Amino acid sequence: MDLNCLKDCVILYVEDEQSIQSQTKMILDDFVKEVIVASDGEEGLKIALETDIDIIVTDIMMPHLNGIDMLKILRNEHKKDIPAIITTAFTETDYLLEAIKLKVDGFITKPINIKDLINTIYTVMLPKVQKEELEGCSYMVDALSILVGGKKIEILKYIIDHIDKEHIFYGSYQDIMDNIQVSKPTVVNMFKQLIQAGILEKIKNKMYRFQNTKFIKDEG
Repeated sequence: MDLNCLKDCVILYVEDEQSIQSQTKMILDDFVKEVIVASDGEEGLKIALETDIDIIVTDIMMPHLNGIDMLKILRNEHKKDIPAIITTAFTETDYLLEAIKLKVDGFITKPINIKDLINTIYTVMLPKVQKEELEGCSYMVDALSILVGGKKIEILKYIIDHIDKEHIFYGSYQDIMDNIQVSKPTVVNMFKQLIQAGILEKIKNKMYRFQNTKFIKDEG
């Protein structure tokens, strides 16, 4: 089991008992990108609607809005089918039946065994991670297939090295020609190929946005 695949995972952890919440978050922080906490279903619902979440780990019995109703609202009213793991006590049988109807992705009994929780998160997230990896590999093959020749690689590297935090490149063909010592037709052709391959999007004159941040990360 390679838990490194969870390093980009963002978890919403909904738990009203502060001691359990803080202890569990502290451990999960070592395995995932971010753990966002909420103390009840209302707070969890608001976060899930406003934030890009990969998986929800939620208690059932909480004030204001319980975990099951939170998931119902997310899925039925807002059509957000975020993978979810329920943490539950044995006394919550009726709610568990509702969770089964909702087709939640996993159940963890309380008191929480951290190893079981991490294993369940891994099992739930693995199909998504594998899908992203396959898509990334396919994208890289398509992208690199157009980059035949050292100069084109140098041009791409120059573009990547000069993008801002929004993945936008500001610059002219002349900038690239001066820095890489390449002809204008080569630069023009390169940009056309990158746009046709879906790697770059032309926003306006001398402004281009990268369409795939994974490619930037892998190349950079």
